[in-house]
Amino acid sequence: MIKKATAYKIEKPTAADYPELLQVWEASVRTSHHFLKEEDIQVFKPLILHQYFDLLSLFYIRVDQTIAGFLGTSTDKIEMLFVHPAYHGQQIGKQLLLYAIHELKLCLVDVNEQNEKALSYYRRFGFQVINRSAKDGLGKPYPLLHLQLL
Repeated sequence: MIKKATAYKIEKPTAADYPELLQVWEASVRTSHHFLKEEDIQVFKPLILHQYFDLLSLFYIRVDQTIAGFLGTSTDKIEMLFVHPAYHGQQIGKQLLLYAIHELKLCLVDVNEQNEKALSYYRRFGFQVINRSAKDGLGKPYPLLHLQLL
């Protein structure tokens, strides 16, 4: 059984929080997704801000009035889990992931194949690769690994 993480308050954002969520996303991606080109990041930013956030159930953790990390989910899958680099190592991601697993009962997540740290992170919680796609959801050459909690 996976233990609960340090207790931070998990909240649901409003549209007014989206710009700050996007800042967390960008800071995290620039730290962890070294394989992305600058133009890819610039393509994703408006899609995330103006489309993806509205399609997902979002949850975040604030530390000292600042959004430290957030989780985005669909009905059956973890779609996003990003922690601002300034808050790495503070159990933010762990608490959001455990919330998704225990409270939302989600057991699926996709990870970019080139993001070895993320793959290792999810594996520590019991996720295993069940499939692979050669391209990401936008058809770009960034293979996705499809993981399931087994």
